[in-house]
Amino acid sequence: MKRLNYIVVAGLGLFIFAVMTQPMKAQNARIKIDVDRIVGEVDSLIYGNFLEHLGRAVYSGAYDPDSPLADEDGFRKDVIQAAKDLNVTQLRYPGGNFVSNYHWQDGVGSDRVPRMELAWGRLESNEFGTNEFMQFTNKIGAKPYFAVNMGTGTMTEAQRWVEYTNVEEGPYYAELRKKHGYEEPWNIKYWSLGNEMDGFWQIGHLNAEDYAKKARETAKVMQLTDPAISLIAAGASNFRPDANPMHWNRVVLEELKNVVDYLALHIYVGNPDNNYYNFLSTPLVLEERTELVEGLIREIMSRADRGDRPSIKIAWDEWNVWYRARAGESMSGERALEERYNLEDALVVAGFLNAFVRNADIVKMANMAQLVNVIAPMYTNENDMFKQTIYYPLQLFSEHTYGTALDVYVDSETYDTERFFVGLGESQTQQSDVPYLDVSASYKDNGEVIINVVNRHKDKAITTDIISQKGKFTGGFKVYEVNGPDVKAQNNFEETNVETEEKSSIQADGSKVTYSFPAHSYTLIKGKITTD
Repeated sequence: MKRLNYIVVAGLGLFIFAVMTQPMKAQNARIKIDVDRIVGEVDSLIYGNFLEHLGRAVYSGAYDPDSPLADEDGFRKDVIQAAKDLNVTQLRYPGGNFVSNYHWQDGVGSDRVPRMELAWGRLESNEFGTNEFMQFTNKIGAKPYFAVNMGTGTMTEAQRWVEYTNVEEGPYYAELRKKHGYEEPWNIKYWSLGNEMDGFWQIGHLNAEDYAKKARETAKVMQLTDPAISLIAAGASNFRPDANPMHWNRVVLEELKNVVDYLALHIYVGNPDNNYYNFLSTPLVLEERTELVEGLIREIMSRADRGDRPSIKIAWDEWNVWYRARAGESMSGERALEERYNLEDALVVAGFLNAFVRNADIVKMANMAQLVNVIAPMYTNENDMFKQTIYYPLQLFSEHTYGTALDVYVDSETYDTERFFVGLGESQTQQSDVPYLDVSASYKDNGEVIINVVNRHKDKAITTDIISQKGKFTGGFKVYEVNGPDVKAQNNFEETNVETEEKSSIQADGSKVTYSFPAHSYTLIKGKITTD
């Protein structure tokens, strides 16, 4: 009997050992979608862009009367079409650093005044100004967003600009617009109170207290001229190690809590150390800063007196990858800031857009900087244009991702980064438990669900179960992918190595679909959930 028990126990031990030494089947990554877990409405204004008098952005970019590709008004037809295809919802102008030494009256009427352009080191002809910009925005179907000069400018100058653009008739500057050939007002809604005034590099740089006081009084006369405008305060852009950006944000919010509608934040990231995984984590830094500023806003709004106006929101009105063309000769002159992008840059751009959607309750405006040639998704020469890698994720998001942003559960493998600089002229960060799958999702009343997924893994596809926790997936799911042969792949005038490709659709019928997201890719999946 003892011998039999020994045999049984020994056999059981061998069985357990065999089971334990068998390779276990890896569990799929998981994305859980619950249409009741609502973040907020995705605002179309997050798909904005930026046009500054800088390098070849305006002249020989958007505006080139001597080009055979120009229309009857001097605008590049290929740039217009590409901007329309990009679904640019709003366009910021005229700066940027440029605006802090810009006087709008130099750029209207028949007698344009050439000026030394001090921010970017070039001659500004002022051939392109307020009315030309408005013609361009109308051609591409975007809303205008103007920045006023808070450096060398005055509150009177800002007030007169609003009068020129928004008042129908009567006062001098409204009648001046009509004299210039524009009978109807442009009715520009969005105005920012300066640009990066916290930066020591800015012409007319102020400390937080002085900026806030000047901005408050400038806002007063602008709003008295047109009460319908929305104002954006210049929040923090200086995140260098010795800066105190949250002090700036607190002072500005406290002083302007009853006045402005948005607080503008800026971020540029890069990969100067050629560390792919560090670089792919940088959108998480934007998300951390968003959460910090959201906390400030909530605390200060508890003491605000805004009547029936909603709480202040965040505008990330300058963001992009920018580090190659950011030193020496590439920083000024006629060909300044001409960054050439690759696939890893496009994945970071998709990560930023995911972050905006995940924070849709507070982030209500964003502007990729910039539109053409200057750190831009489009690049021109005399006779042609090509779309850079970063064009394609922005186009996919702006075409499809609307409705209600959802709080998505993601379970995937993770990695840790080293301690690294976020970008040139930036602070350091170290990220832990960075998920290889970076995900956002939105849902519309008609049952349409959009799922955006960046697979950060450089070498491995990630098989993923996408699970609906309320309702069932149904019908065919369209799949769009942005990818390339390797993470350094670029586009140029001769070939397109990175672009959007429509993949085979997924047939869904139930609460789960499984999909393998390729290495170093951004994928958008579009389908329907029925909740009946």
